[in-house]
Amino acid sequence: MNGAHYEQQYLDLLRQVWDHGDERRDRTGVGTRSLFGPTMRFDLSDDRIPLLTTKRVAWKTATREMLWFLSGSTNIRGLVEQGVHIWTDWPLDTYNRATREALDRDAFEARILADDAFAARWGELGPVYGKQWVDWPVYEPVEGGLYRKADRGIDQIAALVTSLRTNPTSRRHIFTGWNVAELDRMALPPCHMTYQYHVADGKLSGMLWQRSCDLGLGFAFNAFSAALLIRMLAQQCDLAPGELVWSCGDAHVYLNHAHLVEEQLTRTPRGEPRLTIARRPETIFDYAIGDFAVTGYDPHAHIAAPVAV
Repeated sequence: MNGAHYEQQYLDLLRQVWDHGDERRDRTGVGTRSLFGPTMRFDLSDDRIPLLTTKRVAWKTATREMLWFLSGSTNIRGLVEQGVHIWTDWPLDTYNRATREALDRDAFEARILADDAFAARWGELGPVYGKQWVDWPVYEPVEGGLYRKADRGIDQIAALVTSLRTNPTSRRHIFTGWNVAELDRMALPPCHMTYQYHVADGKLSGMLWQRSCDLGLGFAFNAFSAALLIRMLAQQCDLAPGELVWSCGDAHVYLNHAHLVEEQLTRTPRGEPRLTIARRPETIFDYAIGDFAVTGYDPHAHIAAPVAV
């Protein structure tokens, strides 16, 4: 393998943020060190995928989350049924604050699975990512100069696939989750918020712009998921994968992740994992977890760190 390992740019950014970032208090009360405006590029040709190797990344969990986004679901029950816990902390915190109970995650998730009414009430995250991606709300005029919400909104993902297929040189291959009117109803406003795509020489490249990125925990999922989506779109549109361009507004490390940073920066990236897709389903909404496989992945051990809610 020629040149620097693809992961080195991430490690360099992690070190830069930790050593030189502006230290600030944040929404969670934990505190961060932050830099503004970094960009990284990852080659996706020959099945390459930007999985971090300096710690183990649960890529199947990230894949299940992406499929959940594409389903339009906004309730954690579908994730919990698959053993995915990454969205549970937000509704659990809401429940414990509202009821003054002190349920732990396991007890809360058990009730989500066992009780339909409880899941509908407490497992809901509001109109987060998937809702905006495939059902952006539309309002129709009615009598008296008023408007009502239409039964079905705009499917940005389906429109994107059509646009890539029929007008590949367009500069409007974009979708976003940043619906200003609904931010206050979301458990967490979208961090990976805007995606844009570019076709050249039969290759599909994608840019992800994040308003905010937790480099210690979130980045590993964000980069993999964005690359995964490029691969799925490319397959659906008869294109080869090009590259992922990752760009961020506030790139930060939480102050209670010092152990993670210090340990990860002692490790050397290794290997070059590949992602393969076993079949091409009828639409981008019909992929299943069994369609994806990662080979050549030999990461260092997982590094545990708390999530700031």
